[in-house]
Amino acid sequence: MRILYSLIEGIKIAFHSLRSNKMRAFLTTLCIIIGITMVTIVDAVTTGMDVTFENSMSMLGNNVVYIQKWPWDGGDKEWWEIQNRKEMEVDYAEFLSENSRYASSVSASASRGTSIRYKDLVAENVGLNGATYNYLDVQGLNIESGRMFTEGEVRSGSKVAVIGQSLVDNLFENETALGKQVRIGGRKFTVIGILEKQGSFLGLEDADSRVIIPISAYGQMYSLRWGVQIGVKFPDEMALKEGEYEVEGLMRRARNLDAFAENDFAVNKPEAFKEQLEGVKNGIYMGGFILVGLSLLIGGIGIMNIMFVSVKERTKEIGIRKAVGAKSWEILSQFLIEAVVMCLLGGLIGVGVAGVLTILIDQAFTAKMDVSVVLLAFSLCTFVGLLFGFIPAYRAAKSDPIESLRFE
Repeated sequence: MRILYSLIEGIKIAFHSLRSNKMRAFLTTLCIIIGITMVTIVDAVTTGMDVTFENSMSMLGNNVVYIQKWPWDGGDKEWWEIQNRKEMEVDYAEFLSENSRYASSVSASASRGTSIRYKDLVAENVGLNGATYNYLDVQGLNIESGRMFTEGEVRSGSKVAVIGQSLVDNLFENETALGKQVRIGGRKFTVIGILEKQGSFLGLEDADSRVIIPISAYGQMYSLRWGVQIGVKFPDEMALKEGEYEVEGLMRRARNLDAFAENDFAVNKPEAFKEQLEGVKNGIYMGGFILVGLSLLIGGIGIMNIMFVSVKERTKEIGIRKAVGAKSWEILSQFLIEAVVMCLLGGLIGVGVAGVLTILIDQAFTAKMDVSVVLLAFSLCTFVGLLFGFIPAYRAAKSDPIESLRFE
């Protein structure tokens, strides 16, 4: 019972001390606030990157490899060596489809940025994809309403288009998009399908600001002599492992490479993005936690300093408490509680600031606050308070009551 009473009394004394010295307490905990804000923000950004990465990878399709001129990870070649490679051709898609034993679907596509006009409205920075009829199957995309263009429409170069949700919102706010004509590159295309909402790709690019047209129509407007990408989808991971090597061999046949020649193409997998993401995350973690460590260290030293001042100011109070029977552990717990409370208040402010910053960051990039990191933040505050408050509290607990009562 006495232990509980002493703890409650210690908390009351701690809050009374903080109320009496608000500005001093705030300035003392400022580095704690910065440290807790940093550790929460670093975790929120990296957690957001993980969530966004998983969502973004689904936009590239599952169990898919992409055959392109340029490797996604930069490769081990000089840029000019890759630049001099032979360009990809749309016919490779048909060749792979006819000869692969493992692939379930093969598509060809090319892309560029463009603008789309509907009446007096214009959507800028739109991703334009010229693609074969099975492009959605390879990419793992779905139609929300309408339909995808057919193989016959691709062969005939029909001026039809499938658009993303952002274009529907920006160009057809109060109208039905299906059946309407839009202008792409100065030519009229009829909207026949609307894609399901995708969100942003890696938190940066709006994946719904896109339009897909037959690759033959794309070739009539722009050139297919460069920028062609072949997507190869496999039914499962087992087929992917075997099919990846098969596709590489088939591509060497299609490119007429001899046995000793190096590949003049890249087989890209979405996993390449994961490796790059891990590098970015590690950099954020390292930089963030160095700053967090410094902030908490400086904050802890500030807590220790102010606790020494507090012990000095209340020396006579300590003497009186000891004279009336207070135990050393009660004096120790009182000042430890005060140090911990000061740190926890700093942590509370830090988490609040981090919450606001997380919302703002999520609007521009990506960030998701995790409950576990909030608990970690308060655990760190408690640890810092106990660690740096112990020496001043111990000195107060071991002070001589007679000398303390004489202190002026």
